[in-house]
Amino acid sequence: MIDPRRFARRLTAAALLAAAVGLAPESAAAQAKAKTAAETEAAPQATRVVVDRVREEPHMQTVPVLGRFVARQSGVIAARIGGAIGEYRVDVGDRVKEGDVIAVLIKDTLQWQHNLQKAEVTHYAAQLKTKKQEIKLRRQEMKRLESLRKSPAFSQARLDDKRQEVAVAESEVAEADAKLRMADANLKLTAINLYNAVIRAPYAGVISKRHADVGAYVDIGSSVVTLLDDQTMEIEADVPAERIPGLKPHTRVPAMIDAETRIAAMVRAVVPEENPQTRTRAVRFIPVFKNGDSAAAANQSVTLMLPAGSSRKVVTVHKDAVISRKGKNLVVLAADGKAAFRPVRLGEASGSRFIVKSGVEPGDLVVVRGNERLLPGTPVSFDAPSPAAGTDGADQPKG
Repeated sequence: MIDPRRFARRLTAAALLAAAVGLAPESAAAQAKAKTAAETEAAPQATRVVVDRVREEPHMQTVPVLGRFVARQSGVIAARIGGAIGEYRVDVGDRVKEGDVIAVLIKDTLQWQHNLQKAEVTHYAAQLKTKKQEIKLRRQEMKRLESLRKSPAFSQARLDDKRQEVAVAESEVAEADAKLRMADANLKLTAINLYNAVIRAPYAGVISKRHADVGAYVDIGSSVVTLLDDQTMEIEADVPAERIPGLKPHTRVPAMIDAETRIAAMVRAVVPEENPQTRTRAVRFIPVFKNGDSAAAANQSVTLMLPAGSSRKVVTVHKDAVISRKGKNLVVLAADGKAAFRPVRLGEASGSRFIVKSGVEPGDLVVVRGNERLLPGTPVSFDAPSPAAGTDGADQPKG
């Protein structure tokens, strides 16, 4: 006889076993899916960064030298003749062109002297013409006497006298011609004085000073105004003698007028004269302004960055790639998709980059954006820069 209790326990165990067997595949799939999700959540995400390439490039060390703007044409405009100033047509600060009238002297006397010389020229020209007619008359009389040689009325004495009269007339013609030439020369001198009574600008520039006023008498060579040509400025600098070999004609160097204004300067000439006290030589530079706009003033200071030696090859990294931790300079290399910290020994700055003496090699990729939050071994993703990427951070590809 079967025990009812034992039969119920067996039936319940069989049902539980059947249920476990039927749910086994679904439980395994759920467990595998959960495991995959957990592993995905546990794996670190790649950090997006911007990288720059370590470069080998030429570098030339520079030293600052203080220079100043000087005008190629500047000086006192003097009177060429004596006289009282009757009119000024310019004032201090006025800009003039070549040939513009600066001042006019009182020239009434000069004008009448010129008219007098004109009359003298006319007088001597008429006198010369008269003398030429007289010599013509004497020659006619001499020919008549010569034609009477076979006549009983011929007189040798009269012929000889007539020949002498012709010679005297020829001498008087030469004298009259000389007087005409002298009068003509005096006429031209008075014309020059009349022209010089108007003082003109010999070159374009700005009136920086007036040395006399209207009514003042000026003599030959007296100062009238000071004219400064501010359109042909040059830079003059006293350069140490040891820097001269690097300054060949047409060499371009950077220059700074102030913190915001930077220009280029080209070597025009090196003056072969040395100051024995400072051991410097004067060097003239031609400033190259952007868009041709020149706002320089005479004696304005300018700092020239002159080469300290010959060019050499150096390895450089962008300044943004260098981070400082615990007193050490480090860069983060993007190698095999992971961040690798590398200590570097830096040299001087070169524009927006640092010269690296050791620690990296040309072609290495260093992180320039996002390197502050990286740890060693952190996965990184980036866009590889082109070999010709610029030195500014703005030129780097963005992550």
